[in-house]
Amino acid sequence: MHEVVEKILFSEDQLRERIKGLAAEITRDYKGRRPLMVAILKGSVLFFSDLIRELDFNLEIDFMSISSYGNGVKSSGEVKMIKDLDGKIEGKDVIIVEDIVDSGYTMKYLTQLLSARNPASIKICTLLDKPSRREAEISVDYKGFEVGNEFVVGYGLDYAGSYRNLPYIGILKRSVYEK
Repeated sequence: MHEVVEKILFSEDQLRERIKGLAAEITRDYKGRRPLMVAILKGSVLFFSDLIRELDFNLEIDFMSISSYGNGVKSSGEVKMIKDLDGKIEGKDVIIVEDIVDSGYTMKYLTQLLSARNPASIKICTLLDKPSRREAEISVDYKGFEVGNEFVVGYGLDYAGSYRNLPYIGILKRSVYEK
């Protein structure tokens, strides 16, 4: 499987250290509160699991599944809701946990959708931020790493449903997706 990776961008150790740093920032900001941590499926599951174990406060969790990619390498710009939250968020502090913010369409759609439900606040936490590809105006509150315009896989990120289980984040070889 590793033969599809051109280069490792972030090793397991780098991921672990940065997640601890993000958790420290979030813990500082939310100590004494009980935010709802929302994992965006499927890509954020590994990041989400590691992140919430490092947080030093009481919290709730929920999951949403939203897509703007399908099996492609570029956002379609159309966002599709696959699974909504299980509970109400009115009056709650919400932290959306995402694997990567790329075009920004998904996060813009999601923050507008959730804002209409009257939460106390909404913040975005992403493992990877790709501002060079941003098409929708959205800002990230907590980010692990900034990446360039490479197609990345591993640690939850996929290409056509594959490579999520790589323990690191790497650049996918162009030959894999330019068939």
